[in-house]
Amino acid sequence: MGNRRTRRESASEHDEAIPDPKRARGMAHGLTLLTMRRNGEYRLAVKTDKGILDVPQAAGLLHAHVPATMDDLVQDEDGPSLNALVSVALKSSAAHPAFVDEATIEYGPVVTRPEKIVCVGLNYRRHAKEVNMAIPNQPVLFNKYNNSLSAHRSAIKLPVEVARKFDYETELVIVVGRNAKNVSEADALSYVAGYCTGNDFSARDLQFDTGGQWMVGKTVDQFAPLGPYLVTADQVNPDQLNIECRVNGETRQSSNTEDFIFSSAQIVSYISRHMMLKAGDIIFTGTPEGVILGCPKDKQIWLKAGDRIACSVEKLGQLEFELI
Repeated sequence: MGNRRTRRESASEHDEAIPDPKRARGMAHGLTLLTMRRNGEYRLAVKTDKGILDVPQAAGLLHAHVPATMDDLVQDEDGPSLNALVSVALKSSAAHPAFVDEATIEYGPVVTRPEKIVCVGLNYRRHAKEVNMAIPNQPVLFNKYNNSLSAHRSAIKLPVEVARKFDYETELVIVVGRNAKNVSEADALSYVAGYCTGNDFSARDLQFDTGGQWMVGKTVDQFAPLGPYLVTADQVNPDQLNIECRVNGETRQSSNTEDFIFSSAQIVSYISRHMMLKAGDIIFTGTPEGVILGCPKDKQIWLKAGDRIACSVEKLGQLEFELI
């Protein structure tokens, strides 16, 4: 009985430390976030020095009201409550069961239900040169759909019934943190919740050989892996990040976002002038040089089942997936 009473008293103290649900809204800061799949559902989690914090479990243990998923966090601008929960959980013995070993978790896509997935084509100068295309005067936009989302350490089933020219495109991905319409370049990055590593996986024959079907070549099931982490925007300068891709251990892409044609702020501002960006939307910012499409035709060896892809963006973690 004594132990239970102490635990309830401890939980009561934590209730006072965590803001009321009527608190002010805003974006999370200073955190490395992820989506984990546990008990058949996607759950918001935080990478900490004590392990991965299962946010819904911690909320239950501490009797707190916090977002249960990444999408709830971003779309509801519920960052302050999450920051408060993490602060309390790191100090609380009551929250100890909510910390798990990262080696044991199953990852989900960082974001699972964005309203929009907007992609920018041809946004690195050296990539434009390798594919013999002119530097665009404004961002070139296309789209993917939610069916294309997949996770770190996932297995992408190649649609060999309809395509065979499969290519990687490692990219910095922007996750929008609040609704943005007609925002200036100066203010654009204040609308960003965070950044993650992504891959705009592509079927080049569907994209180019069937009359320019970019959407068909880009939005096949699982063709947008994201992860493993979402790093909050306050910790990242998106225009000065090393970016790499390795296939079966061989480096294929190695560049830096300094080679962007359009900066992250320019991209967000430009898109917002044409459509409202909603909190939770994601933006693929383009891929650097080194894609298979950029090789001479006699040296284009397309990806196949059994290949393993590793993509990394500085500060954001390494995204890995295999092809089956």
